[in-house]
Amino acid sequence: MTIVNRKLVLASRPEGMVTEDNFRLEEETVRDIEDGEVLLKTLYLSVDPYMRGRMNDRKSYADPVQIGEVMTGEILTQVEQSNNESYQVGEIVAARLGWQAYAISDGRDLRRIDPSPAPISTALHVLGMPGETAYFGLLDVCKAKKGDTVVVSGAAGAVGSVVGQIAKIKDCRVVGIVGSDEKVRWITEDLGFDAGINYKTSDHMVKDLAKHCPDGINCYFDNVGGPITDAVFPLLALNSHIAICGQISMYNSAKAEQGPRFLWNLIPTRATIQGFLVFDFFDRFPEAIKDLTEWVVSGQIKYKENVIEGLENAPRAFIGLFSGENTGKQLVHVAD
Repeated sequence: MTIVNRKLVLASRPEGMVTEDNFRLEEETVRDIEDGEVLLKTLYLSVDPYMRGRMNDRKSYADPVQIGEVMTGEILTQVEQSNNESYQVGEIVAARLGWQAYAISDGRDLRRIDPSPAPISTALHVLGMPGETAYFGLLDVCKAKKGDTVVVSGAAGAVGSVVGQIAKIKDCRVVGIVGSDEKVRWITEDLGFDAGINYKTSDHMVKDLAKHCPDGINCYFDNVGGPITDAVFPLLALNSHIAICGQISMYNSAKAEQGPRFLWNLIPTRATIQGFLVFDFFDRFPEAIKDLTEWVVSGQIKYKENVIEGLENAPRAFIGLFSGENTGKQLVHVAD
């Protein structure tokens, strides 16, 4: 039976804010699989802020997506056909094979998904890369410990919401920075954060942070950069740690903004700033997934999914990340 693949490719490089015109939906006939290969049917695809950097033609930690190539990203799939003895038809696997309805793999770099602990979609967020990012960024980079005051920007996103909940599990005081009153309510009432700040309605971020962090900030988990991060530095505690996970506020900037010169704050506080990639901890992924699974099953970590229907709507779902449309993880549902 002929199978037609639908895929979203990079049509042009964005200048400033990404638009739907930067993508193109194409169709192609899926070839027959060869020995050792599997045909994967996409169920969900992930959209994440880091993908914006991959759309630029410049050197980074990963190669950029080329014009005409499938847009990069992780997908949750089901094995549709198999000529690989290691994978059976019907198995659920995650793969970094981009925004497309079908993909062919030689079986390498596929991640088997256990459907028993939680819905399979969680493999793309709380029990996948975003959860691992939160786990290692908070515990290894920020070195959060009992009694610390932890501030998280982008606290209602897929990573930030998990960071705050792990910090509460570790008996920290947690303050989240978000972009709406509804998100403040979610992180405080549902997720257990001690306080939340809506940066869009704040008249003075430094004063608002100081009110909720009377003893200073021991750990700052940065997902956004920009003026929000600038407001954190005057409040750093002695020997504090800052984990730079993302800078979403600047991903669509046509040119770099000039912000306050804050590095002098690091001298009296002896603070440490460290950028990191989750793949730095690849060998320890099983450790993180074990703990995260236990916390999700026990109810200590809660999550929310914002699901957009249809592969063709992936660009719209992706663009929504940069205006704060999502609460929790942004997913695209492609097939049952």
